[in-house]
Amino acid sequence: MTVPATTLIDITMPASEEATEAVVMGWFKQPGDPVSEHEPLLEVSTDKVTMEVAAPASGVLREILKRENETVAPGEVLGRIATGEEAEHTTKADLDGARAPEASASLSSPYPIPEKAPDRRLRLSPLVKRMLREHDLDPARIPGTGRGGRITHKDVLAYLERMPAAPAPPSSGAIPSRMVPHTPIRRRVAERMVESMLRTAPHVTAVFDADLTAVVEHRAERKAAFAEKGVKLTYTAYFVKAAVEALQAVPEVNSRWHDDALEIFEDVNVGVATALGKKGLIVPVIHQAQLLGLFGIATKLQTLAEKARAGTLQAEEVQRGTFTITNHGVSGSLVATPIINQPQSAILGIGKIEKRITVAEERGRDVIRISPRAYVTLTIDHRALDGFTANLFLSKFVEALEHWNERP
Repeated sequence: MTVPATTLIDITMPASEEATEAVVMGWFKQPGDPVSEHEPLLEVSTDKVTMEVAAPASGVLREILKRENETVAPGEVLGRIATGEEAEHTTKADLDGARAPEASASLSSPYPIPEKAPDRRLRLSPLVKRMLREHDLDPARIPGTGRGGRITHKDVLAYLERMPAAPAPPSSGAIPSRMVPHTPIRRRVAERMVESMLRTAPHVTAVFDADLTAVVEHRAERKAAFAEKGVKLTYTAYFVKAAVEALQAVPEVNSRWHDDALEIFEDVNVGVATALGKKGLIVPVIHQAQLLGLFGIATKLQTLAEKARAGTLQAEEVQRGTFTITNHGVSGSLVATPIINQPQSAILGIGKIEKRITVAEERGRDVIRISPRAYVTLTIDHRALDGFTANLFLSKFVEALEHWNERP
């Protein structure tokens, strides 16, 4: 009998310029299962997005190299697909030893899945099955938003958030409490913040006070026209536009530190921190923001924010950022010292807009004014930048905001 030639195709973790690590959330297929090209094979979660990895070719899943909860890096091989004659001669019985832990009793679903169940229940990932078991949930009660109505781990988390919290039973000497599992995004954000602040970059923050009178007036005049075109004109759009102008005036801030040089980027790719409620935050990126006007920036902001909160951001929409803005003032914060989004060199913080009394000089006399103002901060990587550069950037940023109506 002639042994068929082996043809194996690697399933690799998609590459990322930021070299972001990911965690395998679960496989949809097991060794021996037939697969089609572009069919989702597994789900991975980075600190920014959860995404599916598709099959690079049609055939049979030959082996799984990275299992649930294992960390993977861009370009790393996750598994292999057998194609051609190898696929035709590969059976599930041949591959029992290569199966992932999903087939074990400890990870089996607590709810038997009938042979004729809908596809969305037949394709529960190991992570979803474990979550169902841990929280004693019936999958039939959970709406699925994945392909073909498949239940994703996000659907389970959303369902848990809607459920009333059950307090832990009090014990002798214990304080009543409840445990809320961390979301993958929350865990990865925590890891990156510790890495940035404590192990990578010495942080220094400069604080300026910006008069937003011109911006408030300009927005009042334009927001109705923007709304007619289906776009909400937010103050964040002004902050992004002013930041772009400041970065072009002080390009060293739009950079990345290397041990032998400072890499200064030509494109201004502005990431905007977007809160996801209790799940954490994510930073979608406006690429080549230097080519966009106020309307273009406002449009991108609206689209990215909607996709972020719906959990539909694509990997490329959270990659290749060169500078980050966090508008923490929308939730009432006056001043903050944000942590740098590595591997960038700086992050801009915007405080709450509020009317304040200030003293100004007019014709040699002090006068009292009431104007809308906000504290703005720039936190820098002191390896790459110094206080002079930070202050110069903030001066240009504030100048752009305060003289908005004087622009050409």
